[in-house]
Amino acid sequence: MKNILPNDVGAYRGYRDISLWKRDNLSTVQQDVLAEEVPVTLVYNGISHVVMMTTPKDLEYFALGFSLSEGIIQDSTEIYGLEIEPVCNGIEIQISLSSRRFMALKERRRALTGRTGCGICGVEQLQDIGKPLNPLSFIQRMSLSHLDLALKQLNSYQAVGHLTGCTHAAAWMSPSGGLIGGYEDVGRHVALDKLLGSRLMKQQAWQNGAVLVSSRASYEMVQKAAMCGVEILFAVSAATSLAVDVADRCNLTLVGFCRPGKATIYTHPQRLLT
Repeated sequence: MKNILPNDVGAYRGYRDISLWKRDNLSTVQQDVLAEEVPVTLVYNGISHVVMMTTPKDLEYFALGFSLSEGIIQDSTEIYGLEIEPVCNGIEIQISLSSRRFMALKERRRALTGRTGCGICGVEQLQDIGKPLNPLSFIQRMSLSHLDLALKQLNSYQAVGHLTGCTHAAAWMSPSGGLIGGYEDVGRHVALDKLLGSRLMKQQAWQNGAVLVSSRASYEMVQKAAMCGVEILFAVSAATSLAVDVADRCNLTLVGFCRPGKATIYTHPQRLLT
């Protein structure tokens, strides 16, 4: 797969400098940093499909992960090329799909506009919200005793978050509790797409571990994970009722409120050991 990343796109740090004032001293200008949030357009075979607000880092992984988790592709071989270019007021990712996948995309194409914290903006009909999910296998087993180790490491994948306090993280947790790769973004599902895209590009197995996210577990987080074959999803915050319903139907083990020494298992606890 061809990947062209221009220097001016690759130079994005994910944050920018800003002048501001603090409550304790309104008369003095201070310097600080803000997380960047820019519109990124995904264009498939010349047709714009979606605009998402993202942190402009690891965009090739985002494009791959979004394409996989949204069911546009089934594996990376169905993408023939990927070019990332700065455009007026944002970034455009040109993706070359196989003819078969592009035809399938055109059949179900709908207008979407993604915003931070919203995964279904622009869906035209209520029946378009969910995607058919194949039931997951019960291959993975994981001990909850390793969760605390993973939680301690999660912050190491939030470099922009350390500076700004403004990003979510998604990381891959090995069966022994170590984290193997992680990504951050102002949008929680974009961070997850980046993680999924990275594992797809590196051809890493979906069943050898679990996903850990720093956010809540909303239904689209469950859906994206399940679309890729992930069997276990750990979330630092709570799950929504729809997330639990989707996880239950597709056999995904969903765990929320993951804190040191604590976890709430919503669905399919048989994959977990104490």
